[in-house]
Amino acid sequence: MPQSAIAIRKVFSTDPATGKVLREFECASSEEVAAAVDHAQSAQKLWREVSFSERISVFRRFQTELHRRKDEVAAQISLEAGKPQVEALLTEVLVVLDAASFYIRYAKSFLRPERVPHGNPALKTKRGYLLREPQGVVGIISPWNYPFSIPSCDVLAALIMGNAVVLKPSELTPSAALLLRELFNTAGLPPDIFQVVIGDGLTGAALTTATIDKLIFTGSVPTGRRIATAAAERLLSIVLELGGKDPMLVLEDADLDIASSAAVWGAFMNAGQTCLSVERCYVHRKIHDRFVELCVEKTKRLRVGRGSDPESEIGPMINQQQLNIIESHVADALAHGARVLTGGKRLPELGPNFYAPTILVDVKHNVGSNVARILIEETFGPVLPIIPFDTEEEAIALANDSDFGLSASVWTRNRPRGEAIAAKIEAGTVMVNDVITCFGISEAPHGGVKSSGLGRTHGRSGLEEMVRTKYIDAELLPSIPKVWWFGYGSEFHLQMKGFLDLLFSKNWAHRARGAAKATGALFRKGRL
Repeated sequence: MPQSAIAIRKVFSTDPATGKVLREFECASSEEVAAAVDHAQSAQKLWREVSFSERISVFRRFQTELHRRKDEVAAQISLEAGKPQVEALLTEVLVVLDAASFYIRYAKSFLRPERVPHGNPALKTKRGYLLREPQGVVGIISPWNYPFSIPSCDVLAALIMGNAVVLKPSELTPSAALLLRELFNTAGLPPDIFQVVIGDGLTGAALTTATIDKLIFTGSVPTGRRIATAAAERLLSIVLELGGKDPMLVLEDADLDIASSAAVWGAFMNAGQTCLSVERCYVHRKIHDRFVELCVEKTKRLRVGRGSDPESEIGPMINQQQLNIIESHVADALAHGARVLTGGKRLPELGPNFYAPTILVDVKHNVGSNVARILIEETFGPVLPIIPFDTEEEAIALANDSDFGLSASVWTRNRPRGEAIAAKIEAGTVMVNDVITCFGISEAPHGGVKSSGLGRTHGRSGLEEMVRTKYIDAELLPSIPKVWWFGYGSEFHLQMKGFLDLLFSKNWAHRARGAAKATGALFRKGRL
């Protein structure tokens, strides 16, 4: 077919505050994705041999360049994703700068050979250790809500371990990924080690079927399930971060002023478009009404507007599709008897995608019953449902009554009590007296359980995902034949039974007799 007859797919970078198209991109074809992976494979063979000090030098230059251009990067993120520029600085640029520091500081010790002790007395003449080697080419498919920090942290971890990376950013926010590539190019990263392929879902599908060695995907549960199925066919190693429905538990002894401010920030930061957002807030009945009053009062004070306005605190939804989901969740909650205390409507006077921060009450959540969608599906918008509970056990049951398990928080003046409750909540991370900021702790793992995904990013756990572990074992007495080699027989059988008695019998007399039997195996003849 002539090239002119082939329909060229395109994606559009759009300002969500105005709906204005900022830039259009041609989608990378499956052939172009395959070529990018091929180039990455060739480049990775050289990159893995680069000394660690040289990799660190690249990271230091990257960090310096990012810090120098921090305002430019934050402004671009704000324009394309809609969030206030100060949030772009704190939740995107700061997170990446700190992640770079963590890898510069920690990665070398992580890659040192790790001694493996041998507990079995029969194996004491061996010395073993672990080596960690790069996976090869890591494919990354990243989301639109944190278009810089999420892919950057994964790219940094992959590169420092000696991998090459092919990144497919969200079609809604490709510019942040291009800035990331530009920063690395300026830092002196060799060509083809880090590549960006822009496109739609077909481009992402092409990356998952290309000859990559690892895939990291952040996105929706349905897409994550499809990726997991495809990866299983070829035994491709994957990490999936698929969102959450994070609960906040406010106990009767919590500091109400602090906890209510945290709930408002945790639910509405980035206009609620955060996988770690507070999407369900359970409050002890004794303090419920006062807590609600504080949340409503603070929510009404929030300033909604364009991210470029330094006075704005809440930006727009990313697009109409996301806005429709929020509206449908609120409408369904109202049909289930909920009440809107503030918000609950679009703000068309501000632009096409704005929605007022919303507080809902009387949203009933009885474990196992038919409940409103806003308590079971990821809303991903500025809506905070507040539900009372009576006992600690009830609060834990409500928190765990979800298909998701990304993070949660517990609020109490009694920290040991909070930590004890945290241990009973089914989530990858539980914070006591804080929300969301766990993502910014570079040393801590990030990931969930249940439908929130598989594997971990960030911290040591994230680095483990970027390597293959090889065990090497060396015999210290290579000229001595092993006791357990061929030359079996009834006498050897009894000697080995004695050896097991020596090691594991709970009776000391049996151990002594076992030792006597086993000793003969050291001198037996007829070994091959």
